[in-house]
Amino acid sequence: MSYPSRFWADLSTRDFAEARNWGLAAQTVAVLPVAAVEQHGPHLPLAVDATLLDGVIDAALPLLPADLPVLFLPAQNMGLSTEHRSYPGTLTLSPATLIALWCELGECVARAGVKKLLLFNGHGGNVSAMDIVARELRQRCGLLVYSSSWFSLPLPDAVSAQFSAHEHRFGIHGGEIETSMMLHLAPSSVHMEHARDWRSTSQDRAEQHAILGNGKSAKMGWAIEDYHSAGAVGNAAAATAERGRAVVQAAGQALAQLLAELHALPLSTLAPKPC
Repeated sequence: MSYPSRFWADLSTRDFAEARNWGLAAQTVAVLPVAAVEQHGPHLPLAVDATLLDGVIDAALPLLPADLPVLFLPAQNMGLSTEHRSYPGTLTLSPATLIALWCELGECVARAGVKKLLLFNGHGGNVSAMDIVARELRQRCGLLVYSSSWFSLPLPDAVSAQFSAHEHRFGIHGGEIETSMMLHLAPSSVHMEHARDWRSTSQDRAEQHAILGNGKSAKMGWAIEDYHSAGAVGNAAAATAERGRAVVQAAGQALAQLLAELHALPLSTLAPKPC
C-alpha cells in the first residue's frame, strides 16, 4: 500500500484508516512546515520565509523515493515574529498561541497512527518554539519528533562557498542568501533598486568583544532594529538568481536525505500515549 499523494490534506479519512490498519501509518514521516509572514527590509515581500520553505520542499519532492512514506501537512505560515512587529505588515502569534497550535496539530498526527514528525522551518524566530513543541509531543504522545530549518541543513562546499563567511554569519535577514533565493523563486516580488549592503551591529560586537561578540557564548534577546534600522542585514545588493537556485536545489537534496534518514530510524521503546 502507498499513499495517493504526498500531501496530508489530499487524502481521505478512508486512506488514513487503511494506512493505520496496514501498518503504513506507523512507518510514515509527517512533516509540518512552519514559517512566518514578516518584514524583510525594503526590497523583499513579507512572504519570504514561506516562499523559501515552499521552494526547498518543492525541490525535495521529486528526489523522494516512491516507496518512502512521507506526508506534508498544511503549512503553518503564521509564526513567532515578535522581533519584527515594529515594522508595518508583520503578522505574528504569541509564543503561547504558537506552541499550543503546533502541539495540537502534532496530537492530531499521533491520533492518525503516525509515529514520526518533522517540524521543518523557514524562520529563525521559530527555532526556540520548535524545541519546546518537540519535547512536549514526545512526552504527551510518544511521538519521535525532530526539528530542522532549511538554513541549518548542510550545503555542499561548492554551494556554500558562493557566499562569504562574513555573509553566512552576519547576513541573517534579507541579506545576500535570502535575496538570491527570492530572485530564483519569485523574482517579480524582489525590488533590487532598494537593496543595499546593510552592516549588522553584531559585526561591531564581533570586532570589539571577545565573549559578547563570538556568536556562541552569549545570546541577546533582540529585535531586528537592534541589528539595523532597515530591518535587514547583509549584502542584498550582491544577490543573484543563479546562486539562489543553487542553494534551493542543495537544500532540497539535503531535505530528501533527512527524510530518508528519519524513516530509517527505529522507533523508541517508549510506549505511545493517547493524544
